[in-house]
Amino acid sequence: MENREENKNQTPHKAARLAWPKAKYGIYLAIFIIVFILIILYKDLIL
Repeated sequence: MENREENKNQTPHKAARLAWPKAKYGIYLAIFIIVFILIILYKDLIL
């Protein structure tokens, strides 16, 4: 029973070998994608 609780918070075996990016870069990327799509959609109003 204790072994299950101990393994609960560990990363999966396959995911442990990946280099995960920092969370702040994901936020920057999401903001960039949203702004980029909005510029494409509303370029007639902006220009």
